[in-house]
Amino acid sequence: MTTTAPPRQLPDATTTQPSARTPAPARAPRLAALDGLRFLAAVGVVAYHFTTRETTAWGRDLAEVAPAVSSWAVYASLGPELFFVISGFVILMTAWGRSVPDIVGSRVGRLYPAYWVGVLATGALLLLVWPGKEITGGQVLVNLTLLQSLVDVGHVDGVYWTLWVELRFYLLITLFAAFGITRARVLWFAALWPAAAMLARTLGWSDAVTWLVAPYAPLFAAGMALYVIHRTGHALVPWLLVGANAAVATAALVPARMGSLGANSVVPPQPVLLGVCLVACVGLVALVSLTPLARWRWSGLTAVGALTYPLYLTHEYWGLWVVHLLHDRVPVWAALGAAVAFSVALAWLVHRCVERPFGPLLRRATTRGCERVRDGVVAVWHEAVAVQERRLRADRAPVYDRGSSGARARSAAVR
Repeated sequence: MTTTAPPRQLPDATTTQPSARTPAPARAPRLAALDGLRFLAAVGVVAYHFTTRETTAWGRDLAEVAPAVSSWAVYASLGPELFFVISGFVILMTAWGRSVPDIVGSRVGRLYPAYWVGVLATGALLLLVWPGKEITGGQVLVNLTLLQSLVDVGHVDGVYWTLWVELRFYLLITLFAAFGITRARVLWFAALWPAAAMLARTLGWSDAVTWLVAPYAPLFAAGMALYVIHRTGHALVPWLLVGANAAVATAALVPARMGSLGANSVVPPQPVLLGVCLVACVGLVALVSLTPLARWRWSGLTAVGALTYPLYLTHEYWGLWVVHLLHDRVPVWAALGAAVAFSVALAWLVHRCVERPFGPLLRRATTRGCERVRDGVVAVWHEAVAVQERRLRADRAPVYDRGSSGARARSAAVR
């Protein structure tokens, strides 16, 4: 069972001085099997994009390219849904016992360096080398913010839609952490948040649907409940939440995914198998976190897990560009193997040359910036409270009328 250190102390409410930074809690042991699962999810997405999702890169009918792969890759397209369950587990593990500045710094340092490189690299490919998708330089610049969905600007690469989902989830977790994360609060959150998200979706409240992350909230919540079980042990309520959220997610997502996959895939999925795969997304996270697999410490799984994010960000257009160059020169298996190998190599370069050196720097800088903002807000708050208290004391002090008291004194002397 994973344990974490007690949470960091918030600024002392009895002092007007900003608090000094205290060390973050010790990091929990890494779940290597979970890293391996993340990489498998990314590989599934790669297989889907290269063999099953409609593309002209192969220069032929996609049904003729790799039908044996397409038959299962259409279900492997649920890799993002598996990512969401893993994210619910991992982000709660990251946030528990940590301050808001630590959480924000951790997420910014993890999310943006590889993303910026991915946007610029894919933008350069599509603008200068292989204009298979119409984009603009301005679109690339807006995409660098990761807020393009807020201003109705299209994604440079379609895979970025999942990052917008993740970013909204991070915002909710940050707000949650500001109130304090406890076991009971997590369970209430995992019960009420998906219910509110699904209600907003049913009623058509578009703004609430956006900020409550519907319809993916049940997947995140299922991962959160699994982390509670991993952290505190088996209990009925967390398991009920896991099962209920898995069921709600399946009911909400199967119709949507049937529509999107049916429109974009060379092989249409079967709804029953799609539902089974969605439930399996939750089951696989439970398997690698709550069984003896959680005790695996094989460094190879951690190494490939580190490639997951840059592979996901860069594989689609760069890999298909390789296919475009080779499809009429080598057999299908060779072109497909070259595309996968190039994508993995590119992911390794991004991880080694960008994430490892710059991620920690950005994390620390962001954390310090958030701490300065927090401490400044606390100092202003305490100063405002002190000013208000001084005003109240002044209002309560007795007021003497010098003229009246002098007249009373002279009258007394005469008498």
